[in-house]
Amino acid sequence: MQLGREEWLLLAGKYRLLALDLDGTTLNDRSEISAVNEEWIRRASEAGVAVCISTGRGFQSALPFAEQLKLDTPMITVNGGEIWSRPHELHQRTTLAREKIERLHQIAQRYPDVWFWAYSTEGIYNKDRWVEDTYAQEWLKFGYYTEDEEALGRILAEIREWEGLELSNSSPYNIEVNAQGVSKAAAIAEVCRLLGCSMTEAVAVGDSLNDLAAIKAVGLGVAMGNAQEEVKAAADVVTGGNLEDGVAQVIQQYVLRA
Repeated sequence: MQLGREEWLLLAGKYRLLALDLDGTTLNDRSEISAVNEEWIRRASEAGVAVCISTGRGFQSALPFAEQLKLDTPMITVNGGEIWSRPHELHQRTTLAREKIERLHQIAQRYPDVWFWAYSTEGIYNKDRWVEDTYAQEWLKFGYYTEDEEALGRILAEIREWEGLELSNSSPYNIEVNAQGVSKAAAIAEVCRLLGCSMTEAVAVGDSLNDLAAIKAVGLGVAMGNAQEEVKAAADVVTGGNLEDGVAQVIQQYVLRA
């Protein structure tokens, strides 16, 4: 049976915000939104639920997905380093000090086999695109990637000793570094304030450690079937994997049936 707009509005009573991670969550392994996920995200939006992309990606990388989904709602990028009241309308930005970026880059240079990248307000820089005046930016996030668990562990152990950093990951093989206090949880709380709702009315869906605090903080925290074990353990529910339309399952089973 095809429901009309009035029926969908009646279904979406408990949850007013749906915060969706992208990679490993809304996107499949080819960085695509499946037709099923897209359809159910559209239905949630039509029912009056504010669907918020909540990602570690930068704005320029996340924007095409918001446009594909025709979202005119808040966005959270670079793990909460930027909050957008709607696409292209910046609400809040928290930067990472230049001296921290310099030190993080110096560590990366000691590990020639480790990939690194950094988001500035101007774009993304990485191991293949880094020159001396790269430092002269306004910075948001730094990251390392390697499947060498020993090297990754050494880097993590070193930077854990520093003050002023928020550490997370978006896969078991990376480390993501933001300014202290920056998290998707804090960003979702601010989005709730903008929307005039409470955190108990929010759903957060994700798969990695950069989703963990948000999953713990909201009314319904959802881990993907492919999520890291620590994330699954903290979640209220575990949905299908990102190759199984897990986001659509959440919307069907919880968001539009609550």
